[in-house]
Amino acid sequence: MNEFSPLVLGVARSHRLSEADVADVAQTTWMRLVEHLRRIEDPERVGGWLATTAARESARVARKASRQLVTDDVPEPPAEEDVAQRLENAERHTALREAFRRLRVRDQALLGLLVADPAPSYAQIGRILHMPVGSIGPTRARSLTRLRREAALFGIEELTPSTRRM
Repeated sequence: MNEFSPLVLGVARSHRLSEADVADVAQTTWMRLVEHLRRIEDPERVGGWLATTAARESARVARKASRQLVTDDVPEPPAEEDVAQRLENAERHTALREAFRRLRVRDQALLGLLVADPAPSYAQIGRILHMPVGSIGPTRARSLTRLRREAALFGIEELTPSTRRM
């Protein structure tokens, strides 16, 4: 479990969930593993299974969180330019998340780990993903290239600065 915790948390955090939601996703992911343990035929692929399960659960939680609660409090209406900027940011975020979901599970897992907070070391990433440390950088570059290609399909020409740091 300790070996794969950074993977599960990294995938959940890559969906920009709150820390409480990240913890919920991790707990649900581990529960699903216990529920489906007998169906996993190749123990070497459990990392990919966990990454996929965490990504699906994160998407479910993100959709649920996007629903609004109705309250009696009426906030001050934001300025028009604030609304336009927030809408643009939300559309970009949704498009980037969808582009990320279209990546291979291994790309999602690697990129999720690289943006995790705190970020695991390359040695930890290598153990989690069964990948030589020396291939993490080149694989990251190819994963980002694929992410840029997918993002371009959604009209995103440049990745955010935080994504470029990966």
